[in-house]
Amino acid sequence: MNQIVQTEEVKKKSSFIEFLKKECVLVIAVTLAILSSFISIPKMSYIDFKVLILLFNLMVVVAAFKELKVLDSIAIRLLKRCNTYTSISLALVFITFISSMIVTNDVALITFVPLSIVIAKKANINVLKIVIFQTLAANLGSSFTPMGNPQNLFIYSFYNLNPIDFFKITLPIVILAVLFLVLLVCKDKKINLSLDLEDVKIDNKRDVYLFGGLFLIILLSVFHVIDCKVTFLITIIMILLLNKKLFSQVDYSLLITFIGFFIFVGNISTMDLVKNFMEGILGSPQSTFLSSILSSQVISNVPATMLLSGFTNHFKELLLGVNIGGMGTLIASLASVISYKIYTSEFKNENYMKYFTFYNILGLVIFVPLAYMFMVYSI
Repeated sequence: MNQIVQTEEVKKKSSFIEFLKKECVLVIAVTLAILSSFISIPKMSYIDFKVLILLFNLMVVVAAFKELKVLDSIAIRLLKRCNTYTSISLALVFITFISSMIVTNDVALITFVPLSIVIAKKANINVLKIVIFQTLAANLGSSFTPMGNPQNLFIYSFYNLNPIDFFKITLPIVILAVLFLVLLVCKDKKINLSLDLEDVKIDNKRDVYLFGGLFLIILLSVFHVIDCKVTFLITIIMILLLNKKLFSQVDYSLLITFIGFFIFVGNISTMDLVKNFMEGILGSPQSTFLSSILSSQVISNVPATMLLSGFTNHFKELLLGVNIGGMGTLIASLASVISYKIYTSEFKNENYMKYFTFYNILGLVIFVPLAYMFMVYSI
């Protein structure tokens, strides 16, 4: 009996440790929210419900596309036209790059990194660099649009930016990213390959069209054409009518993480000592830019965005910094952890971190000074 009890306790402890590893950012956000609430009374006004609604809407429609295998179908059709290592690499990297602008960087990696591994096994090629380049592509491509990643959506809503101003800031990153990724892929040796890929059949075309229409409505709400509350109501109704299982596929931990950071930042923003210190650090555009890059390396770019936004009006520098800051360490962008886990669970290759760090540091070395010059000369 005692042995059974001990075994159960070990299992509970193990599952708790696994939860902490998987949801460390969530745990930190909630802990900070609770601790700071003992110092300052939290207010409902601290929570940006517009951001939460937009995130929920986007996560639902992306989950629908994933279940309907829309992205897989598009990818296979494109890859069947490729016959060299370079063309396959370019296709996989830029499918990830473009899709991340629409369905977020983490979903792009969850979808296309496993596909890359399957293709690599069929063609007998080393997929390590392709996965690393896909990770760079997802983090850089998602920087272009408000819905590409959570930090963009937050900045877009928090500072009430209009689409033109937003794209003026992010377009240079994307142009530089295209050149950077093409150079990385094309420098490798050219090998002729032959792929035998089966088409991905989409059985429910009606739902594809319906969720495609819903996605367009959600985009209109992102760009302030339709009220996000109306879109939220439409989204709920469509899920109830078409696929209730999609409710279970929403990343609620991300939503709770946002709420935790909203409360934490709101609480500490009322403390004069903290407020004066942070505003002093973030007093100039240059310091905001550099602080956002450095803090992203340590706490990841989404928490860094939410923390720094409460103390600076330099939204342009913050937007540039947290997106470029997604390169660097593995945790600089939590999306990078996704591809790392997928790859290492399949190959357990110790070289992954070495190459990942090299190419990400290379990215920072190239992007930081160029973005800094763009920032200075476009003010």
